[in-house]
Amino acid sequence: MKALAMRAELRNSLTEKLPLLELINPREQLWTLLGVLIAGIVFGTIAVQVFGVKLWVASAAVLAAMLLPAMVKWREDYRRFGLTATVLGVLIALQGFHTVEHLAQWFQYHILRWPTFVSSGLISALNAEWVHFVWNWGFLAVAIYLALAGVRNWWAWALLAWATAHTLEHTYMMWRYQQTLAELTALGATGVSPQGLPGFFGRDGWLATADVTQGTFLCRLPGFTTAPRLDVHFWWNVGEIALLLPAANVYMAERFGRRAAPTRGSDEDLLTKLLAPAQPSA
Repeated sequence: MKALAMRAELRNSLTEKLPLLELINPREQLWTLLGVLIAGIVFGTIAVQVFGVKLWVASAAVLAAMLLPAMVKWREDYRRFGLTATVLGVLIALQGFHTVEHLAQWFQYHILRWPTFVSSGLISALNAEWVHFVWNWGFLAVAIYLALAGVRNWWAWALLAWATAHTLEHTYMMWRYQQTLAELTALGATGVSPQGLPGFFGRDGWLATADVTQGTFLCRLPGFTTAPRLDVHFWWNVGEIALLLPAANVYMAERFGRRAAPTRGSDEDLLTKLLAPAQPSA
């Protein structure tokens, strides 16, 4: 009984300080999501190692299996917190996986020492210029919607500025991609994709090669002009999730406060039932 009370008090304290925890808490779907994830890792590893299934196919299958319990959780979020908070929660989940994907690419390149054209993360089929372009414009559109819907704090404004800059770089890369593709087609080199061209930053990027920066310190900035594209976009995405999480936490605190505390099926409910006096029978 005492341990249950202490657990309930600790959870309430954490939720009051970090109301974001209740938004990302899977609640009733926790064990389902963990079970699907663990089973997916086990069977996915067997499928890849024994049966030669491509890694991206196995990874996509695991994500698809996790989608149903995630949607049940998001429906409950909508009932409890409304549309804006639910969209915020979905964006955190999607960007969280996207960051894991970039972390996998970083691990493949820097730890496993794979070449850049092989370091494509868990779902290599999505490592295409059009996918990056659409994803980042989609992220920016959702960030703008959230600002219009009331997610307005310093973290949120910083996220919006960061996402805008990130999206502009992907737009520049898409322009370079289309330009290079047209040049290759004119030369008769069909079936060749100029995937992986640098953007504003990184090795051979605009900052390192533009006429206007030559002869200045700008074209020699460490990292900004020397890092491979894989590293540049790893940090772009780390920045987005690092700004998104505190922006969501401040919004939940301002909008819901104590209302974000657990209310259904929680330790507090169980404790109340255990301590309630027995009702006399008729």
